[in-house]
Amino acid sequence: MSEQTRVADRSYAWGRLSAFGLAIAVVVCALDQGAKFWLLDIFDLGSRGRVPVAPFTDFVLIWNTGISYGLFPQQGLLGQWALLAFKVAAVAFLWIWLARAQSRLTAAALGLIIGGAVGNAIDRLHWPGVLDFMLWHAESPGFSFQWYVFNLADVAIVVGVAGLLGESLLGGRAAKAP
Repeated sequence: MSEQTRVADRSYAWGRLSAFGLAIAVVVCALDQGAKFWLLDIFDLGSRGRVPVAPFTDFVLIWNTGISYGLFPQQGLLGQWALLAFKVAAVAFLWIWLARAQSRLTAAALGLIIGGAVGNAIDRLHWPGVLDFMLWHAESPGFSFQWYVFNLADVAIVVGVAGLLGESLLGGRAAKAP
């Protein structure tokens, strides 16, 4: 291995798969933000209430002021900024991991997670919280179940984490964090 290759493998800012992961992150963030703006400004979800879109899926407007699944809701400005700072730190850590990624699956998974985290962080900058809008449910006369309301950024994060876990458990080389 040449000295240049070893230096590139240790870079904290850019690696051989960084452009690939960045492209995925940009696409995820753009799709997430585009869907949210469409639902608010064109579809006008806020005035429609709960809108059925499939037998087990509805659109509903929820402002999540906490973290995943609405945990630790923050109504005050200090709490909102603390959550935003935590997201910035998490994205920085994930970016370092991406810069050192050795497989396309790891880079893709990290790109999904970064894009989702940035999409949700953008929400906190210009809205009262993260806009969640998709509700999965199952209902019958004797049974009712509703999953947490989520958005496309959340889906990307979950798929990215599943990719990292799958590669770690089933792949030849584990996806190691820096």
